[in-house]
Amino acid sequence: MSEQDTPPPMNDNSPEQDAPPPVTPTPASNPFPTAAPYVGAVALGQGKLGEADEKMMGLLAHILGAVTSFIGPLIIWQIKKDESPFVADQGKEALNFQITIAIGYFAMLVLSFIPFVGCLASIVMLLLGVASLVFSIIGGLEANKGKVYRYPFALRLIS
Repeated sequence: MSEQDTPPPMNDNSPEQDAPPPVTPTPASNPFPTAAPYVGAVALGQGKLGEADEKMMGLLAHILGAVTSFIGPLIIWQIKKDESPFVADQGKEALNFQITIAIGYFAMLVLSFIPFVGCLASIVMLLLGVASLVFSIIGGLEANKGKVYRYPFALRLIS
């Protein structure tokens, strides 16, 4: 062994100096964040639009998601994101939810080609459609009341 490979000598008087530093565990970063963003700073009347227009655009972002998948919320978000923080927030929320539903549809489509799993996949696709419709209507109604709505499950891909 060379001098570079040998560890430093141990000192019998100070064991805490010879011990390796404690390892603090770091939380694993999730590539798909699912935690809902903080909503304290988002409210009506903070942008250029009137409150009635903000409510209507929030409603449209959610309801168009049920009808057009992610295309409707994407258009609403892209057009109005600079005019109203409320509409930008609700557009992103609806867009994230509809992208999550689209990923679920695609996964079930792939699984539907596997024998015996295809039956289950078709049932899950039906449940995804119902969940998309129901949660989009609830989101639209809450946005129309001026409340910030968070879907119960959504990958937060757009932040």
